[in-house]
Amino acid sequence: MAAIRPTEATASWWRDAAIYQIYVRSFADGDGDGTGDLAGVRARLPYLVELGVDALWFTPWYLSPLADGGYDVADYRAIDPAFGHLAEAEKLIVEARELGIRTIIDIVPNHVSDQHSWFRAALDAAPGSPERALFHFREGRGDHGEIPPNDWVSEFGGTPWTRIEDGQWYLHLFAPGQPDLNWARPAVRQEHEDVLRFWFERGVAGVRIDSAALLAKDPALPDFVKDVDPHPYVDRDELHDIYRSWRAIADTYDGVFVGEVWLPDSERFARYLRPDELHTAFNFNFLACPWDAGLLRSAIDDTLAEHAPVGAPATWVLCNHDVTRTVTRYGREATGFDFAAKVFDTPTDLELGTRRARAAALLSLALPGAVYLYQGEELGLPEADIPRDRIQDPMHLRSGGIDPGRDGCRVPLPWSAAEPHAGFGSTVDPWLPQPASWPSYAADEQSADPGSMLRLYREALGLRRAGPGFAAVPGESADGRLNWLPSSPGVLAFARTEGLICVVNLSGSPVPLPGHEEILLTSAPLDPAGLLPDDTAAWLRGTR
Repeated sequence: MAAIRPTEATASWWRDAAIYQIYVRSFADGDGDGTGDLAGVRARLPYLVELGVDALWFTPWYLSPLADGGYDVADYRAIDPAFGHLAEAEKLIVEARELGIRTIIDIVPNHVSDQHSWFRAALDAAPGSPERALFHFREGRGDHGEIPPNDWVSEFGGTPWTRIEDGQWYLHLFAPGQPDLNWARPAVRQEHEDVLRFWFERGVAGVRIDSAALLAKDPALPDFVKDVDPHPYVDRDELHDIYRSWRAIADTYDGVFVGEVWLPDSERFARYLRPDELHTAFNFNFLACPWDAGLLRSAIDDTLAEHAPVGAPATWVLCNHDVTRTVTRYGREATGFDFAAKVFDTPTDLELGTRRARAAALLSLALPGAVYLYQGEELGLPEADIPRDRIQDPMHLRSGGIDPGRDGCRVPLPWSAAEPHAGFGSTVDPWLPQPASWPSYAADEQSADPGSMLRLYREALGLRRAGPGFAAVPGESADGRLNWLPSSPGVLAFARTEGLICVVNLSGSPVPLPGHEEILLTSAPLDPAGLLPDDTAAWLRGTR
């Protein structure tokens, strides 16, 4: 299959695109076995067209034992049979593109599955062998090698080392089923470059890079010393040469990269977005920011400032497959997000959270740059409470049952209120249980309700696509001006191009709208006096 070549006019589509994240396992079930699949996605393409998105980002759909939701890849060139097969993925890419929707896939370069052929060969080989050199195998410490080789802590908690039968240990920054690759080995680099070409040749428009700042490790694998640079495995300088070689490949296909880069240092973050490296990176400061006007404004300003020197567009996201859903998070006393703060039975006001999530949707969609929308956010889905005996996420298991894990945001979507399993498509129970309230969030019910979250997103995305005030402006590093307007405390008000104004009220009281010619959209009705209520946003056409 030949790669799809964009025209010059569409080559920069990614700078202000609306991109929809699909967690295939929970999107739609086409064959009725309880697991979402590519057939389900293909059947729902008209829904995505009507929603108004520009591209789909698929979390890993590769062959995998699913020890970590598919981020444990056994074969990068094969589709997991639970989701379909390679020919079906190719067909989906083409069908979506014919409907005006591009495809972004997920690449997981830091690690593979323990079922990957390379790792199975490494286990069969001797210590010091070329097969083991593709990973990080080490002898343990202590009199009998019984102590892990260093003191690092897994991203999922506990030690990132697992001991095998011959006494050696292997490194896994995530779950034991995800052994880390050794990126100092040329074969590892060559394999991933070949995988990129494989998928670009099949027409994908872009690649999301998982854990993009973790690939390279200090060869000595030393103990971690706080506040000492360079870090032994985060944001090492060797990474930039890797991504320059990737960029050269992407440029031959007009492909795009978005990196998962969690870094507190804005200058070092921006290095990944230099013109010869990644095109974009996720904006986690905005995602994790509490529902507070001052903090949100700072997050927006900081994001635009760190992108401006390298001319890269910002990305805006409220939620993803790892994060507590927006409606739930904004309905809690602590409205920010922190993995370490997740606990069971946190009190939540879903009515308040929904009102704030509607306003946040208009805020994020009005900002300059690209926006990512996680499946189900357009339905206003809350975080689901999963019975503890049904939780599958390794974050829960490795925390000793303290962390509720991420399954609550991964519950299969509700499509039809009157059908079994809310129309997910299953004739058997879905892989994760749906709450009893799920039918009330179904897409068919919301399609008929002018005041629903789905109708709000459809209208907002339609205006965003058609309205000139949202578009990227050639030659402007931030992809369109954002000028803050005078406003009272607790109110965010800014102007974009073509007179577009966005106002978000977080003040606790109704406020007057700034001067305008037309109200384009509000997240909730104005009050009887024409004031913008608390926790409400408005898009306006300003006076010119």
